[in-house]
Amino acid sequence: MPFELQPHDYLRILCGIWFLPHLIGKIRNFDKAPGTFEKAGLKPGEAFLVLTIVLELLAAVGMAFNIYPRVATGCAIVVLLGASYALVKINGLKWRWQQMGPEFPLFWALACLISAL
Repeated sequence: MPFELQPHDYLRILCGIWFLPHLIGKIRNFDKAPGTFEKAGLKPGEAFLVLTIVLELLAAVGMAFNIYPRVATGCAIVVLLGASYALVKINGLKWRWQQMGPEFPLFWALACLISAL
């Protein structure tokens, strides 16, 4: 039986790979990133940063390589809903991305959810 990827597989893989730049950014700015978490009321910022890095790593690897993809998707959704909350908490309820709104992480969370169905 030949190995074939279905459209939802491509979506799952892309959703997972999209976490890599976020992971790299958080790791490169490990000393500055906790301040963003604390601005959103998520204290201590260092603990939330480490938790987010772990969840994003699990999401990226799991979704990209189809390893416990539903668990990985759950990790992704938790991070993305948290990011949406933080954006609203810091910037107010502004929908547009030009105003640092939550629409992109919410869209990404929905794409992750659809990829797991």
